[in-house]
Amino acid sequence: MTNEDKIRLAFADKDWQEIKAGDSWQIFKIMSEFVEGFEKMAKIGPCVSVFGSARTKADNKYYKLAAEIAEKLCKEGYGVISGGGPGIMEAANKGAQAGKGKSVGLNIRLPFEQYANKYVDFDKLVTFDYFFVRKTIFLKYSQGFIAMPGGFGTLDELFEALTLVQTYKIAEFPVIFVGREYWGGLIDWIKDTMLKEGNINENDLKLFHLVDTADEAVQIINDFYSRYILKPNF
Repeated sequence: MTNEDKIRLAFADKDWQEIKAGDSWQIFKIMSEFVEGFEKMAKIGPCVSVFGSARTKADNKYYKLAAEIAEKLCKEGYGVISGGGPGIMEAANKGAQAGKGKSVGLNIRLPFEQYANKYVDFDKLVTFDYFFVRKTIFLKYSQGFIAMPGGFGTLDELFEALTLVQTYKIAEFPVIFVGREYWGGLIDWIKDTMLKEGNINENDLKLFHLVDTADEAVQIINDFYSRYILKPNF
């Protein structure tokens, strides 16, 4: 499918035509998404979010690792939030179900690629039209971000979280990159270029962790929350 085909498909879709309607009326659609997200997630309670590519196949090592991380988190008492779609998101929800924990999906309507996976708990699926509303819900109800290998969307969510923590707009919480082989080059660039140019400081490097295993990721979450009254199963 060409980019032109995707654009035609997007604007031929009824929902997308409604979104294009006047800016003033669009405000009410945005408000309704916030209300639905807040109401449903307030009943679920905070969880740990697992991010990653929608294109990762089930036989990929990172798919299996995401499922392992999610299962272990749920056995520790945490719920798991994913983007609700395929790939790493599916793996996270699959692992959450295997760990008998809360399996939450914050899905996004797209004219291609995205659909809700079968491992999201039926009563814990929220579907959005707006990425920025969806990201707000992720940030408000996540006790930690675990980043598996992903693309632009994964980077968007991660760096917004890091920016908000860095600027004290939200409280600090664990942000974990999983996979040195995948993320190592980015982390080196942050240290060797961003830090060297003075665009971040040494303390900003403490805002995230880089690990390779499920046990390391879960331990960082547990160690962080062992310092607070807030516990799993909120």
